[in-house]
Amino acid sequence: MKKIITLILTLVITSSCVSKKIYQELEEKYNILKNRNQDLVGENDDLFSTTKDLEDTNLKLSKSMDSLQVVKAKLLDDVVALETRKKQLENSYSELSQSSSEELDAKAKEILRLSQELDTKEATLIAENTRLENLQNKLASRSERIQQLEKLIASKETAMQHLKDAVSNALQNFEGNGLTVYKKNGKVYVSMENKLLFSSGSWSVGNQGKSAVIALAKVLKQNKDINVLIEGHTDNAPYNGGNGIDDNWDLSTKRATAIVRILINNAVDAKQVTAAGRSKYLPIDTNNTQQGKAKNRRIEVILAPNLDAISKMLEN
Repeated sequence: MKKIITLILTLVITSSCVSKKIYQELEEKYNILKNRNQDLVGENDDLFSTTKDLEDTNLKLSKSMDSLQVVKAKLLDDVVALETRKKQLENSYSELSQSSSEELDAKAKEILRLSQELDTKEATLIAENTRLENLQNKLASRSERIQQLEKLIASKETAMQHLKDAVSNALQNFEGNGLTVYKKNGKVYVSMENKLLFSSGSWSVGNQGKSAVIALAKVLKQNKDINVLIEGHTDNAPYNGGNGIDDNWDLSTKRATAIVRILINNAVDAKQVTAAGRSKYLPIDTNNTQQGKAKNRRIEVILAPNLDAISKMLEN
């Protein structure tokens, strides 16, 4: 455009022969071209601005695309990882299904075994409960019998204490003269030394001894449920007295029998009385002294309660 304008001016200056009309036409074309040039400059500026915007947009899109490529790559990695995890889970599920099936079978067998064992235990428990009830019933019955026994024994004990008191009162004039009354193991013992009853080597009861036995008989004939055991005892000296006596066994038995006869002759029931000879084998003192031997030579009257009722209760 600049070249065209320059050419026109040159022609105008150099040619003085150009007409005014042509000049005017040229000037109009110049103005038209000038305006067109201005329009083109404006359009060019607009195009430059548009191009700049497009370049900025393209740059942004390029950056966004790069970011999307990174995201896409990460997503691809995630997809691969998920696929791998999926396969692992599928394999695990398959193994677990098979394993669970085997475990379920094992559990079912275990449950069946436990159920059978439980049935057995329950049957055993029922049997044990039945046995326990029977035992409890027996225990209740035995407890009742024990209470009855305790009452009966207490009654017997009281009766024996009363008997001991009665015997002591009846024989109080003889106590201290070779006669002793005491209670042991639920029995009443009347121990009489031979000096109160017999002469040496004899089984004949003297007057003083006979009086003591008769006094005892008065108490015993009033207590018909008492068992009376008469024991004869000697020291360890061998018997050499003759008179048809073989030894201390024989002598101790004859002395016990002599006491029994006095009791029976004084209204004591013969069914209550037993005679026994113990010879030298149950000493209560040493046989190394005369005093000890004197104590060992004795008659013991052992009064025991009748325990038939207690025995019968124990047998049931």
